[in-house]
Amino acid sequence: MNHEESLQGLIRFFETIETGSVGQLAEVYSEDVFFKDPFNEVRGLPEVVRIFSHMFEQVDRPRFVVTNHVLQGDQAFLTWDFLFRMKRFSAAEQCIRGATHLRFGPDGKANFHRDYWDAAEELYEKLPLLGALMRGLKRLARK
Repeated sequence: MNHEESLQGLIRFFETIETGSVGQLAEVYSEDVFFKDPFNEVRGLPEVVRIFSHMFEQVDRPRFVVTNHVLQGDQAFLTWDFLFRMKRFSAAEQCIRGATHLRFGPDGKANFHRDYWDAAEELYEKLPLLGALMRGLKRLARK
């Protein structure tokens, strides 16, 4: 099976995601999907829905921009920018750069989603107080 259409559908979904579309995750993920990012490791569509619903509670105007993708057989690799505004800390738009490894099932839906990004550099260093501590630790580690 050629998964190009499945991959393009998933990219479209994430590049246009909004609060109301979280309930449509079943269109791109299988019911028993495995999902892992720096904060979560879950199995099952209801857990993935919970994670994305929580994202909308924590940040304003989240959006993904897929910058590149590669598809080979039933597996894909995406690089992306996640743009958002922190609700509690800053009005400035933030950007997290990361990558995702996906596997598609015979039904064309993703049954494996693993995100790779550096939470310390891409998120913690941008927070007040914690950011200063993280940058200081980074400087010490370089010495």
